[in-house]
Amino acid sequence: MLLRWLARPAERCLGRGGGGGGGGGGDGMMWHAELKPHASGEYSIAVAQANAKLEDQGQVVTSPAATFVGVYDGHGGPEASRFISSRLFPHLHRFASEQGGMSTDAIKRAFHATEEEFLHMVKRSWLKQPQIASVGSCCLVGAITDNVLYVANLGDSRAVLGHRGPDGREVVAERLSNDHNVAEEEIRKELTEQHPDDSHIVVYTRGVWRIKGIIQVSRSIGDVYLKKPEFARDPIFRQCVCSIPLKRPVMTAEPSIKEHQLRQQDLFLIFASDGLWEQLTDKAAVDIVFKNPRAGIAKRLVRAALTEAARKREMRYTDIKHIEIGSRRNFHDDITVVVVYLDHHKHGVRPNLGNRNSFRFTNAPVDIFSGSSDEADHHPLRLMDGAVG
Repeated sequence: MLLRWLARPAERCLGRGGGGGGGGGGDGMMWHAELKPHASGEYSIAVAQANAKLEDQGQVVTSPAATFVGVYDGHGGPEASRFISSRLFPHLHRFASEQGGMSTDAIKRAFHATEEEFLHMVKRSWLKQPQIASVGSCCLVGAITDNVLYVANLGDSRAVLGHRGPDGREVVAERLSNDHNVAEEEIRKELTEQHPDDSHIVVYTRGVWRIKGIIQVSRSIGDVYLKKPEFARDPIFRQCVCSIPLKRPVMTAEPSIKEHQLRQQDLFLIFASDGLWEQLTDKAAVDIVFKNPRAGIAKRLVRAALTEAARKREMRYTDIKHIEIGSRRNFHDDITVVVVYLDHHKHGVRPNLGNRNSFRFTNAPVDIFSGSSDEADHHPLRLMDGAVG
């Protein structure tokens, strides 16, 4: 089944000149794959870890007819992002195949199926592990097939397109996703309108806006207790995890989906968790990609973000390297970046996604600095006994 293929260790092979483990080309800050092929060009991926357990997950799935990108930025723990990494693309492939090709409906169904599976897993395990009901993940997906790009997201990971400007020399940054974060006035207004009887639906606390004083993102996979109030009302959960009672759901798993017809002036895409965007503007990231060689470009973006994080604390990049994982979260977040170059615009190609034998997978490590035993203990496949793929 496709699920087994997603988990194959061999498919974590590195691209040309890449580094693995904590090593990426001699730089112990990150893992990266420098440059690998996809159906319409090349791509590069890099991950930097700040948390004691990596909460970001990233993957690229390619076939002769299609390219899929996933960036999953977990919070409250790594379980939700790891779960999505094993489940979302199998669902997406199944629904797209049933419909004869990729569509916004297939993507929406894949998101909903992943959310429902995660909810089912939480219901099975939360009495022994109450905190699992508080784990969640942002979810950003890109799919390119038949010269059409689909971008779907929950949360504040972001997809940015770099395309040539009118003069043909400059590059323009075009954001293709919506940030579902209450730092955005539009999102705060949306929540206030949805909860007219709750004057504390959005609260400014600890220097940022938060839903019920808890969380900044308004859409995710997981965060079950914020979507199913019965969990938040349970005495065990309130004692062990969170004491804030809820009357109704305050988050959703409804993705924003954008469909974009690729054009000759479209040069590349940047998919990244908010760890990158907290440090770099869309334009700054696009300029870095446009002005530098392709090999290792995702790693270059991550390093630029880490350099900026260090600068804000009057430190150097090399100083960040000496801070222990876990403590490093006080300086920057986990960062996942995928850069996808758009070289071949294929018109009139039948959108056959291919069978499982035609897919090639690149999954970022489950955790960069821990041993394989941590992966075995926490990989979502262990939570999915009997799952279908």
